[in-house]
Amino acid sequence: MINEQTRKKYRVAVAGTGYVGLSLAVLLAQNNHVTAVDILPEKIEKINNRISPIQDKEIEEYLAQKNLDLTATLDWESAYADADFVIISVPTNYDPEKNFFDSSAVEAVIELVLKSSDRAVMVIKSTIPVGYTKFVRKKYNTDRIIFSPEFLRESKALYDNLHPSRIIVGCDETTSYAAEIFSRLLVEGAVKKDIEVLYMGFTEAEAVKLFANTYLAMRVGFFNELDTYAETMGFNAREIIEGVCLDPRIGTHYNNPSFGYGGYCLPKDTKQMRANYGEVPQRLISAIVETNEVRKEHIIKEILQRVQTVEDAVVGIYRLTMKANSDNFRQSAIQDIMTDLNKNGVHILIYEPTLEGSQTFEGYCVENDFERFAGMSHVIVANRYEKILEPVKSKVYTRDMFHRD
Repeated sequence: MINEQTRKKYRVAVAGTGYVGLSLAVLLAQNNHVTAVDILPEKIEKINNRISPIQDKEIEEYLAQKNLDLTATLDWESAYADADFVIISVPTNYDPEKNFFDSSAVEAVIELVLKSSDRAVMVIKSTIPVGYTKFVRKKYNTDRIIFSPEFLRESKALYDNLHPSRIIVGCDETTSYAAEIFSRLLVEGAVKKDIEVLYMGFTEAEAVKLFANTYLAMRVGFFNELDTYAETMGFNAREIIEGVCLDPRIGTHYNNPSFGYGGYCLPKDTKQMRANYGEVPQRLISAIVETNEVRKEHIIKEILQRVQTVEDAVVGIYRLTMKANSDNFRQSAIQDIMTDLNKNGVHILIYEPTLEGSQTFEGYCVENDFERFAGMSHVIVANRYEKILEPVKSKVYTRDMFHRD
């Protein structure tokens, strides 16, 4: 286990360089020696050339402008062998067949660390089911694993690490010292002062992450259903939302209607939360999962109404991303909408600048000249409205009230 040392820097290896891993690597490289490990050579090359492989303003700026002790490598063996801490930030996608997260990538890293090092403390940052940390500690007969949930927004991951709402580390008596050191490293790298740091049991920390994201999904679902009601009844949804949200107990966060929640976390975390309940009585958690599907069904119906009299109708999809200033469209709600529109005989045309040079995406045509895209589309569907749409706003279908993320 970690021993306090007089040297200023710890050696930290970060497994995975997505939003979570890369933002943590950059944060900690301000004061520690950090090695980022990935399996993709192109990502390693970019990081070593101080180019961010993901779209995140602060990551891009810090890589270009800060003096970071950061190296990226494909050589996991040497990275883990030298490490005091190994941060595990690999994907844990939801497996609908098993009704649980696929944690195989996490366990693959654990096995490699145990093979390479007899002292590195592993910090799981990937989202995992409640009870998973205890499970893998028992499975691998090691007490060198702790859990620390992350609370990051995509495209703002480093900003959220620099200004954390809280830092939580799940540990037990044998790992409390390592947990304190790790949390201190996060605090040292942050810009924000007086950060709330909480230490708790492994399962409690795991539950915090899932309940927090499920609550955020509930907020999205609530305002989407408010908007569905207003649109169906012919009411002004924005006026209703503004009136509701002036109540300080409610507030304005996560109140901007969308086509449904998507992205890296909310779809899988809500389903995992539902699965974790098992036989425990609940209604709300299941409803939070189901409301997303109901919302997409409503959006599809509204779009089809707009093209029902058009022969060979073309629906233009303006951006596959869920949020403005993002390059991630994994699990975006619009992709499910596209599938159902296509089943209804609608031709789909995509405008997505991050697919520059591509002619197709998942079998759909891509047109990255905006004027050509707009001219060919009978209706333009936009989850988030941007200024470029102004000249053709008569064609645009969006539920974006406030023109923000």
